[in-house]
Amino acid sequence: MKRSHIAAGAGLSVLLGLAAATAGYAALRLHRSTRLARRAHRFERQAEPEGARLLVVGDSTAGGAGASEPIHSLPGLLSRANPSLTVVNKSQPGARFADILEQLDGNERFDAVLVLGGTHDVLGTTRDAVLRDLVQRVAQRARVRAQVVVFMPPGNLGNLRVFLPPWSWWMSYRARRLQAVVAEVARANGAQHVALFMAREDDPFARHPRRLSSRDGLHPSDAGYELWQRELETQAQLSARLRKIGRSAAVRGPVT
Repeated sequence: MKRSHIAAGAGLSVLLGLAAATAGYAALRLHRSTRLARRAHRFERQAEPEGARLLVVGDSTAGGAGASEPIHSLPGLLSRANPSLTVVNKSQPGARFADILEQLDGNERFDAVLVLGGTHDVLGTTRDAVLRDLVQRVAQRARVRAQVVVFMPPGNLGNLRVFLPPWSWWMSYRARRLQAVVAEVARANGAQHVALFMAREDDPFARHPRRLSSRDGLHPSDAGYELWQRELETQAQLSARLRKIGRSAAVRGPVT
């Protein structure tokens, strides 16, 4: 056997061993992340009748996994910024867009719907065509529930310390594809898309992982959710819009 063939085989073996080792590391960290998500308590609040009403759907990020208390989750921070806001939270840990679609069942009207999800579609095997169809259906159903719809999918998961090469490269690719699908569908359906995807050199979560990520390395910390809130307000002005909308009993009737 030629030396070049031997060297190539040895190199392939090393790469396969590295891939297996990093996959095992990621699986262990994701298992810990799942346990953390199950312990989280999603934020909800019934506020003043004349205030605006927000429906939150999505995965464990919508449930506030990683936050020290529910009030420090993104829905909690929105509530703190809007004292008269009522928050109804239907999120579930591990939810994909297929599950988010079910969370939108019902005919109760809201002023806004915030969709926080997509992580598990990136981690899983949801194909682009299927994902596009699901996001489209989520957007359409959300618009039935509220005039204002905001999608906030996760950022560049490949930048998180949970993933090492080569899996970090694959996660970055998948997360980028998700952002593109959500952005396109949001534009086509009159919804807004808050973009969190950044290259590693620009991503605060890559530069300051211990401060912005929770101990599982996947979910945001209190500071991470505060950063998300700033992006939400900068890109979608959600709090300002909710304060202007107000609540009218005539608008709150069931959808026919």
